Amino acid sequence: MDVKYDLNSYVRVLKLASTPSWEEFSQIGLIAGAGIFLVGFMGFVIFALMSFLPGGV
Repeated sequence: MDVKYDLNSYVRVLKLASTPSWEEFSQIGLIAGAGIFLVGFMGFVIFALMSFLPGGV
């Protein structure tokens, strides 16, 4: 494990990184929120189906 090489690569990545604009940040937030909502809704639908079907939980 070459610590100096690793640190240089980390510094290079941090130099290339930039702060997102407000538009980009809000778009990422909307997409992430929609994904969380979709997964939760799918879980609720599966739970509801398993509850109402015979032999369910």
